[in-house]
Amino acid sequence: MSRPTDLQATYDRVADEYVRRIFHELDDKPFDREILTRFAERVRGRGSVVDMGCGPGHVARFLHALGVDVTGLDLSNGMVERARELNPGIPFRQGDMCALDVASASLHGIVAFYSIVHLGPESLVAALGELRRVLAPGAPLLLAFHIGNDTVHLREWWGHEVEVDFVFFDPEAIKIRLEQAGFRIAQALEREPYPDVEHPSRRAYLLAEASRP
Repeated sequence: MSRPTDLQATYDRVADEYVRRIFHELDDKPFDREILTRFAERVRGRGSVVDMGCGPGHVARFLHALGVDVTGLDLSNGMVERARELNPGIPFRQGDMCALDVASASLHGIVAFYSIVHLGPESLVAALGELRRVLAPGAPLLLAFHIGNDTVHLREWWGHEVEVDFVFFDPEAIKIRLEQAGFRIAQALEREPYPDVEHPSRRAYLLAEASRP
């Protein structure tokens, strides 16, 4: 699987093109806007929420416009810089979701759209454990990912030399991992890809809640 240093370098290299292609993608994804709106209604006014693996900050921007106290975190400094430029008024910082510099039980929501797509089995366990650790009991995690059983390795991406793996997941396997990490599955949804808008893979959206003691 992708090493953190390779992953950082990859996203630093493609940051400008990523912004051009991805920053406005929610405009063409009504399903995503709807599920994010429902998430916002649940967490608004309750406390701090993090857009984990935020990229250029488009999901954080959407939630912020709905009144959510949201910050963004990404492994790539290049992405964090773009997010700050594009979304003044929203805090963004660099960090690793597998080893978060965040106090336990201090967050009241996490949204992680395609943030696990570069994680192998051990890193996935570490990341889900960290997400559970930093969430207050009962707080929600909204997780989105590509459905499948493949791993796609790229050495070239949008004209840049890279070394990165994209991992597709079985939703049932991720549900089990979430439960093992201390979550309760509240909702599971799937959709077909939007033609000419995104990679042609089926998508999963899992809403999980940090289990109460």
